[in-house]
Amino acid sequence: MKAFFDDRQRAHDPKMFMVNGTRLPNPEQPARIEALRAGAEAAGCTFAAPTDHGPGPLAALHSPEYLVFLQTIHTRWSRIAGAADEVIPNIHPDRRTASYPRSAVGQAGFHQADTACPIAAGTWDAAYWSAQAALTAADVVLAGERAAYALCRPPGHHAFGDLAGGFCFLNNSAIAAEAMLRAGRRPAILDVDVHHGNGTQGIFYARADVLTVSIHADPARFYPFFWGHAEERGTGAGLGYNLNLALPRGTDDASYLEALDIALARIRAFGTDALVVALGLDAHEGDPFQGFRVTTPGFARIAGAIAGLGLPSVIVQEGGYLQPALGANLTSFLKGFGG
Repeated sequence: MKAFFDDRQRAHDPKMFMVNGTRLPNPEQPARIEALRAGAEAAGCTFAAPTDHGPGPLAALHSPEYLVFLQTIHTRWSRIAGAADEVIPNIHPDRRTASYPRSAVGQAGFHQADTACPIAAGTWDAAYWSAQAALTAADVVLAGERAAYALCRPPGHHAFGDLAGGFCFLNNSAIAAEAMLRAGRRPAILDVDVHHGNGTQGIFYARADVLTVSIHADPARFYPFFWGHAEERGTGAGLGYNLNLALPRGTDDASYLEALDIALARIRAFGTDALVVALGLDAHEGDPFQGFRVTTPGFARIAGAIAGLGLPSVIVQEGGYLQPALGANLTSFLKGFGG
């Protein structure tokens, strides 16, 4: 299987995030790259650098206002006397229609949903090339490859059209799906990260041309809390084109596969002819976030079931954090997919 990654994706090196009111080391570390790359290569992947598609495919889903913010905010923030090294918001608007402030502090609050998406000097370059990796994987699948893997780091599925969050800045999976749609395909996004892909849902929620399906831990007591519930089915033209399968904490392989059957039936019913798999390996029993209890062999079974759809597929890396089995989990998934 062809795989894509650019060394500039290492430039994002966040030092902290805040959880339960405590500053902790940020788990979305560049060291994830080494584990994931080794896992992909063990599955037979060969890596190449992505092609630069320019800003157009990013701007197809992310507002130009937001893209300017991502490119400039760290420089502007650094001019504030006593500012921290990383951009972390301390105020948020109560609604997306609120006035747009001129200050860096105000714009950080407008465009960053939480304290888990700090922006430093290298964040924009890393996010940009992460998105280019997803686009290049989409290119080769559109050209006839059965599947391709994009080592997208930083990840993307918590990023809305104008809002970063949960370690994510540009929505790589959504960008890949939009590119496939514009190439004449009928794409679906299947998100198997342990956290709900709230940004992906938000981008397509009022649309009927891209199906979004997410299997994740019940957000009633789990990030992202405010999105990912079963009653969220879409709105307007998009009503019925979003499916959330929220499962109990501690879900194991067998229960996960039962939910996956429901997801796959919905994807077939959509008439999908191209698939984006938003691959989170944080469903593993050993992941630091401790949401599910999927085993390493379980990832192969999950992948095999998805591959059974017979659809050309772009596999976009989302979550999955540093722990001894991270690389082996990716190897298991890609081999199970038939990589």
